[in-house]
Amino acid sequence: MPCDAGTATSQGTGEGVLAGVLPPGLRDELIAFRRDLHMHPELGNREFRTTAAVKARLQRAGLSPRTLSTGTGLFCDIGREPGVPARPVLAIRADLDALPIPDTKTVPYRSTVPRMAHACGHDVHTTAVLGAGLVLADLAEQGRLPNPVRLIFQPAEEVLPGGALDAIECGALEGVGKIIAVHCDPKVEVGRIGLRVGPITSACDRLEVTLAGPGGHTARPHFTTDLVTAAARVAIDVPAVLARRVDARSGLSLTWGRMETGHAPNVIPQHAELSGTVRCLDLHAWRDAPDLVHAAIDEVATLHRAKSEINYVRGVPPVVNDAEIADLLRRAMAARRGPDSVEDTEQSLGGEDFSWYLEHVPGAMARLGVRPVGDTTRRDLHCGDFDVDEGSITAGVELFTAAALLDGHRI
Repeated sequence: MPCDAGTATSQGTGEGVLAGVLPPGLRDELIAFRRDLHMHPELGNREFRTTAAVKARLQRAGLSPRTLSTGTGLFCDIGREPGVPARPVLAIRADLDALPIPDTKTVPYRSTVPRMAHACGHDVHTTAVLGAGLVLADLAEQGRLPNPVRLIFQPAEEVLPGGALDAIECGALEGVGKIIAVHCDPKVEVGRIGLRVGPITSACDRLEVTLAGPGGHTARPHFTTDLVTAAARVAIDVPAVLARRVDARSGLSLTWGRMETGHAPNVIPQHAELSGTVRCLDLHAWRDAPDLVHAAIDEVATLHRAKSEINYVRGVPPVVNDAEIADLLRRAMAARRGPDSVEDTEQSLGGEDFSWYLEHVPGAMARLGVRPVGDTTRRDLHCGDFDVDEGSITAGVELFTAAALLDGHRI
């Protein structure tokens, strides 16, 4: 059933009382819910248990979530009244999937699935959006929710080009006027958010290159294509060539993550493989990146008499925060925890498929602080020891509920 949403005095905004505070009982439930997700991580497009858990809790609150036709992920409307003309909905998005990374922590809620962990905080995103939904459902029952809200729990954020495209295709954005989200940030202290207007993440594509030559004896490289040298030159020279073909301010960066060739010290191989990522700060440069990368690889490979085959997998564009909606998130967090709870943040070279939603509707993403107060340990996302201060769940719920209540109102 819905929780008792309650009220609380806002800080630093002057509007008096803002409803939607997270009750202590629900806070404890959400921490337990997050730990359960953390113990049972699921990879992209396989989030069946996670989807079922979220759906069951929303149904217990009297809501009617709809599972995506792809089988995982769901969305759920709050505050829509039958017979009332539809108004643009504020959507709040979470992602469900984990990563193929071993959990190296020793906490009681450590992953029970070998070589799989919530090492990016999606369990926190999911729990915060779920908690916000439960609080907002209670307010809607009381007639205190000013505008409808849609919760979106999407699959496969970590799988290029991202499960956001599936959610959109399944109708998750129909009737939506704006969308908000958070992403865990271990550099930001718990109880705070990082925010910026404009690009906050980068474009990210995947690149796979295969080089081929006739092979031969290492005693006679001049009779064949020295494929090891060719692969090394592609690895070194292509990023350098790209750096001189785009505006340096675009931040176009090619970084290799894998290179494989050869099996014997005295045999020049016939095949070599390289794979990596192309990241870009600028949306316009990202649109030109495939042609630029293809041309640079072909030139370097041809110079060394190697044939190249390129698989350029389009990933995600940058997340570009809308100024008005970023301001809504700023006002929402300030209303809960005061103006000092919002800090400026830089643009990251990480990719996020939240950007696909922004191709259709305006929106903004905040960085949710998960670093314990006073903790100076350097941790990062996508690492086996990643964990959060679980007070971040409460902060996320407070942010989302305040944004829903302040939506459409200037203060």
